Amino acid sequence: MTTIKKPVTELEFSKKYDREHSLNYYLKHQHGFRHRLTNWREHVMACKGLRLAGNPQSVLDIPCGAGRFWSLLAADPDRILYAADNSPYMLETAARFQPAEIVSRFKCFQTSAIQIDLPDTSVDCIFCMRLLHHIIKEDDRLAILREFHRVSRDTVCLSIWVDGNLQAKRRKKLERRRRRQKPKNRTLLARETAEKEYHRAGFRILGHFDLAPGISMWRLYVLKKT
Repeated sequence: MTTIKKPVTELEFSKKYDREHSLNYYLKHQHGFRHRLTNWREHVMACKGLRLAGNPQSVLDIPCGAGRFWSLLAADPDRILYAADNSPYMLETAARFQPAEIVSRFKCFQTSAIQIDLPDTSVDCIFCMRLLHHIIKEDDRLAILREFHRVSRDTVCLSIWVDGNLQAKRRKKLERRRRRQKPKNRTLLARETAEKEYHRAGFRILGHFDLAPGISMWRLYVLKKT
C-alpha cells in the first residue's frame, strides 16, 4: 500500500474519526448478527452495482473507511485500485486489519470527498459507501457529486438513505423526538430529491439496488456521466 498525506478539506462530521473511533467502526461490522447480515447484504448490493457499472477497470473507494469493501473491489486481478479517506486513522485501521495481499493492491491517500486530490477523469468509477447520508446541506452534497463527476471518467456507485420503507418511517419519528435535543448529523432524503441532485451534478441514473426492499433505508445508485 502506498500512502500519500496531503492537506484536506474537512466536513464537520468527519472530525470524530480519531484512532479509537476508527477502530470501533471496523469492529462494529464484525460483531452481532444484524451488523454481519447488513455487511453481507451491502456487499451483494455493491457487487451488483459494479456489474451494472460495467465492471470498471479502475476504481476509487472514497471514503474507504476501514477497507470493508477492499476484497470485493480487488476480486478483479487486473483492476487498478485507489482508496482515500479524510481520516488518516481510517487508512491506518484498513492497513492493519485487511489482508496484506489485498492492502498491497491499493494506492491510498488522505483527502476529502469534497476536494479530491486527483486530476480530472482519473478513474473509471468512484465507489462511495456510507457518506452522503451524513451530508446535511444540499450545497455540500452537490459539491461532492460534482467532484465525483470531475474525477470519474464514466460511473459512480454510491449509497444513501432513501424514504418509502419501514426504517425510514421509524427514522422520521426518531428525528421528530430528537429535533430539540441535539444537532442533526444524518439525513434521510426523498428519492425524488436525491435523483434531482444527481441530474444537476451531470449524471444520469443507470439503476439502483435496495439492501432490503421495503424495509431498509439503504439504497445503492449507479450513475453515469452525461
